[in-house]
Parts: sequence; structure tokens; C-alpha cells
Amino acid sequence: MTSGAIVVGVGGGIAAYKVADVVSKLVQRGKSVRVVMTHNATKFVGAATFAALTSHPVAITNFSSSYPLGPHIELAENCSLLVVAPATARLLASCAHGLADNLLATLYLNCQCPVLMAPAMSAPMWDKPAVQRNVDQLRKDGVRLVGPEEGWLSCRKRGTGRMAEPQQILKSIDEILQASSN
Repeated sequence: MTSGAIVVGVGGGIAAYKVADVVSKLVQRGKSVRVVMTHNATKFVGAATFAALTSHPVAITNFSSSYPLGPHIELAENCSLLVVAPATARLLASCAHGLADNLLATLYLNCQCPVLMAPAMSAPMWDKPAVQRNVDQLRKDGVRLVGPEEGWLSCRKRGTGRMAEPQQILKSIDEILQASSN
């Protein structure tokens, strides 16, 4: 596999703030990083944050003058790893069912590289049979998941659904890239 960019897809959950740390550390390691955000993700962290960290424009919509062929095509062409964090219940469902209902899900469908997802949601959502069916399907499709963890959630309750910490996501990224280079 050729060495390409790591594309980080940021979903619309409060855990999006942790992804800025992941992106920053990847860039500090000399990795080429591009960021795709869902519209809801921009409600939690601004696109300017990721543009500043990566020195590249952030893709949010399917149509962008920065990507004449479409970001889902151009970003997938040189992608060595797609990381989706936080992977919300909506993103898990879209990807598991092959729905191209937003840029990130469309990019997922077009990528031919390894995919890592870091789920994050409330404990009742994570425990829902429909979400677990989607997770099972994604695993069968070859998607690797990191987390979620048990802990304090933004709903002010404890439970499973907390996104993995940045260092755990980075460890999973390293493992996938190492395996891909062999």
C-alpha cells in the first residue's frame, strides 16, 4: 500500500473536541492529514480548528471548489486510512447500510483503505439492538472499532458510550498503519 493521507471524519457528537487532539498529534508525527466534518460536527468544533491544525481545507459538503471532482473522490484516491471519530449512531447506520446521505458516509463508500471507527453516543443508544446490528455489520465489512468505553457521558450519567481517549485512537491508528505496511 502506498503511503497516503490519513483522512479523519468528524461526526456530530460532543466528543468531537477530542478529535482535535488526535489530528494535532498525527500532524506532529509528520503524517499528512485531511479532515471531513459532518454538518452537525461543526456545531461542536469549528472547521477553522482543523484547517489550522492540518494546513488544509476542511471538507463539509459534497460540493467544494477545493475538490473539483468531489471530495469523496479526491480524498479517497490517496487515503491510507479513514478514521471516523466520533462515530455517531447515525454514521454507523449510514455506513452499515451503504447510505450516501452525507459527505462522510459517501467518502466511506468510496474508500478502499482500512477504516477505523471510534463510536460515541449515550449508553441507551449504544445498547439498542439496531445499533449493535450496525456495529456487527461494520465489523463483518472489515471496519475496525476502538471503544466505546465505560465512563462519564455528556448526558451526565455513567455508562458505555464514551469515545475512546485520543491516545487509544492513536494506538489503533499505529497498529493499522503498521499492519498495512507489511
